[in-house]
Amino acid sequence: MIKKGQTIPTAALSELGVEGMVTHNTDELFTNKRVVLFAVPGAFTPTCSEAHLPGYVVLADEIKAAGVDIIACVSVNDAFVMQAWGEAQNATEIMMLADGDASFTKALGLEMDTATFGGIRSQRYAMIIEDGVVTQLNVEEPKQFEASKAETILAALKLS
Repeated sequence: MIKKGQTIPTAALSELGVEGMVTHNTDELFTNKRVVLFAVPGAFTPTCSEAHLPGYVVLADEIKAAGVDIIACVSVNDAFVMQAWGEAQNATEIMMLADGDASFTKALGLEMDTATFGGIRSQRYAMIIEDGVVTQLNVEEPKQFEASKAETILAALKLS
């Protein structure tokens, strides 16, 4: 598993926007920026839709005011699902990134096999990345939701 102080691995993440499909290289996405990246096991799932993404939507302005350039949500879903979920959640300030083949999630060492839920998915986590380096990593224990929520990350940003 990736650790604090390590560089984010090079990978491609997809985003569907108004101008079509965009493939983001993580090196370009995270270099010279302060980024909050959070991951969910699946779009449109209960905790993800009722609490995780909505928390970041509500606190996006405060998070950005704490010096964050990008707030991004990543999931092992396709870009069409991520775009639709972002629209349904009014996530206009959040980059909705798809890791369709789980290659980024696996490179981080944060994958989990959910079997019938959809196979390989991401663990629930949130991290702060500064110029491509992880400065904060909060990985949730199974069936928990505290370490990766927006309020916890905002508090960490205010301390740094």
